[in-house]
Amino acid sequence: MLLALSLCFVSALRAQAPAAAAAASAPAAANPAATGASSNAANPPIPFVGPNDSVSNVVVNSPVTVPGSGASGLRIQGLPGETVPWSIVILLTGLTLIPTLLLCITPFARLLIVFHFLRQALGLQTTPSNQTLIGLSLILTFFLMQPIGAQIYEASVLPMQAGQITAMEALSRGEVPMRKFMEHYVRDKDVALFVELAKEPAPHSPDDLSMRVLLPAYILSELKAGFQIGTVLFLPFLIVDMVVASITTSVGMLQLPPVVISTPLKLLLFLMVDGWHLLIGSLMRSFS
Repeated sequence: MLLALSLCFVSALRAQAPAAAAAASAPAAANPAATGASSNAANPPIPFVGPNDSVSNVVVNSPVTVPGSGASGLRIQGLPGETVPWSIVILLTGLTLIPTLLLCITPFARLLIVFHFLRQALGLQTTPSNQTLIGLSLILTFFLMQPIGAQIYEASVLPMQAGQITAMEALSRGEVPMRKFMEHYVRDKDVALFVELAKEPAPHSPDDLSMRVLLPAYILSELKAGFQIGTVLFLPFLIVDMVVASITTSVGMLQLPPVVISTPLKLLLFLMVDGWHLLIGSLMRSFS
């Protein structure tokens, strides 16, 4: 039965083949203009030159050239030697590293740690909010790093935009002001620790330090400084808590939590001495 079905299918295909060939040839015969157009597209006509036409009036159809379609690719002005895909990759990579750079090479970490210590010392859990503290830290970081940013812009960004240096040379030039800033606040003890861990030779001067050693040493020094300032800031409010707790216990107010009384007193003390002014002024002077 399967053999019979196969023979029927083959015979049907043979019967349909001549009809399909006739149908395909009919449009070609009915539309000779289309055939001529296709042959003309394959073989473009030779430009006609009249007897009175000069050579300058001859029009020749030349292929359209797309800018940047060659092997070199499109190039961005100010980034010689870099094609568009690689420039986009480098730009996006730099944007993803901005938060890490903000934490590692700026005073942002120290400022944020001090503000969190202050909030805990005052006994306030959510006031000021995290967004407020982060925003204040960002603004103060911009205030401190603006001269460094201006030096980097003049030394690396402007020459790169003018096409005088490449992106890698601009990166090397921009590294110099940041190195000077970090070397000023890094501790020798932290530098010695990471030099030993990296198994590098002892540097003769701070300029001999590699970024592999300088970056972790700087962030460790900033953490140490932030915790030191926060601890000193915590002590006066801790004394207030101890005094209030001892008084409430001595008078027999065991059912009243001491924090209910100590928190308004700490806020009153902080406002009386203009605590925000003193704190921000001391933090800014610590980076002078």
